[in-house]
Amino acid sequence: MSRQSNQSADSKIVSLRPDPRPVVQFWYEFASTYSYLSAMRVQTLASDSNIVIAWRPFLLGPIFKKQGWDTSPFNLYLAKGRYMWQDMERQCERYGLPFTMPVPFPQHSLLASRIAYSGRQQPWIGAFTRAVYVAQFGQGLDISDEGLMVDLLFEAGAPVKKALEESRSSGTKIGLRAAVSEAEQLGIFGAPSFVLENGDLYWGDDRMEQALEKAAQA
Repeated sequence: MSRQSNQSADSKIVSLRPDPRPVVQFWYEFASTYSYLSAMRVQTLASDSNIVIAWRPFLLGPIFKKQGWDTSPFNLYLAKGRYMWQDMERQCERYGLPFTMPVPFPQHSLLASRIAYSGRQQPWIGAFTRAVYVAQFGQGLDISDEGLMVDLLFEAGAPVKKALEESRSSGTKIGLRAAVSEAEQLGIFGAPSFVLENGDLYWGDDRMEQALEKAAQA
């Protein structure tokens, strides 16, 4: 075999090796205000630290219900809710993000979550996730509207028809429910949450940088 052939064979072997970069699971709920802040920044920050982000959309509703809550704690505790909206305005201004308080809050996020879950390993997942958050918290649009989801999928470069079909499949519905159970097993109680490869959990947008820093050191 020629040297050139050996080099070609070696290059193929190298390409089959697992990605050595650390992976951080980013657990997010589309109705979560602070997940908006993280979703808009996490991919860039992770890339800067040579970290892979595993996009993990899930639903907080079932977890809240087990705690006796039928809505967001920001609605149940009025002072906490008032502070959160003020804080969101400040944080969005700090990060240069658009902000509009959506009505109603929280929005019905099942459709967007199913689309994101079925496409969580697709190259368009980051762009789609960010687009949903901007539509909701940047423009105040209704993310339960399928027409809006079609537009956002198109903008994200996703195969719209296929993405919608897969989001409606029984496998996606079962898988999203299983994701909620997995989140609970990991100790997740809110969003955004970040889980490192060793199982360490970091909760909140204000802990994202710390989670990525720890992952980079592993």
